[in-house]
Amino acid sequence: MSIRPVKSITPAQPTLEGAGVKLHRAFGFQDPTMLDPFLLFDDFRNEKPEDYLAGFPWHPHRGIETITYVLSGTVDHGDSLGNSGTLQAGDVQWMTAGSGILHQEMPKGNANGQMHGFQLWANLPSSLKMTDPRYQDVGSADIPEVTDDDGTSVRIICGDFWGKRGPVDGIAADPRYLDVHVPAGRRKTLPVDTRNHAFAYVFEGSGRFEGASDPFGVLTEKEIDSEELLIRDQTGDRSLVVFDAGDEITVQAGERGIRFLLVSGKPIEEPVAWHGPIVMNTHDELQQAFRDLNNGSFIKSS
Repeated sequence: MSIRPVKSITPAQPTLEGAGVKLHRAFGFQDPTMLDPFLLFDDFRNEKPEDYLAGFPWHPHRGIETITYVLSGTVDHGDSLGNSGTLQAGDVQWMTAGSGILHQEMPKGNANGQMHGFQLWANLPSSLKMTDPRYQDVGSADIPEVTDDDGTSVRIICGDFWGKRGPVDGIAADPRYLDVHVPAGRRKTLPVDTRNHAFAYVFEGSGRFEGASDPFGVLTEKEIDSEELLIRDQTGDRSLVVFDAGDEITVQAGERGIRFLLVSGKPIEEPVAWHGPIVMNTHDELQQAFRDLNNGSFIKSS
């Protein structure tokens, strides 16, 4: 077994999306080979309704899958095919946009006005770019959770883990999407398919992700005795951890424990032509998508 070295640890960056939703983007619109097949990851977490109620009004998607995971509050959604519903806390929606869909997502807070969720974009291979759109809406109660003897708990949204399988299936990149909590002071090693790209996104507590030698924390500037020094702190809230090759990751939880998403998937390794919410293989295909959008033929009949 080989521990995956940590390639990088970076903080998610504040940004505006949709009609003015304040969120933090861990990655997106960068080199698409970096985390192939994953393209973008957003953390939408707010305490003030005015920071999220404008939501994500009608917008198109083609050639990708969008994965929405709600932790608190709700998200009302609807699409151009007549589908609609509400994601509750703990629910997941895995939407395969395929040949094209117009949809909207409108978040609402919980009783205290708080909203928290994540959205991940995954690429589709050329053979499935123009497949029929489909949804996999999964209720919180249908997501299996396993707890190890040391108190580590894992919700399995997609893929196989510790003898359980997540409810989302039929995904081209054969991904694994886990919500992991490691209790305070515990050191935990988790398997990851060596063929897959993998990342972790920390959203509660802190810890150290270990490489082949020393634990790897995030570099931060601190002033000590009037001197600015670079200190390697524990990896904390809203941190993206990108792993190199190997077949397991190891994390040492901090004094408050650590909770993170652990996501991995098989690289597609195809050319990417990408503009906004439309991801194709060639520039010509991308131009055709926008022509379809402009002339009213974006939504294909099955």
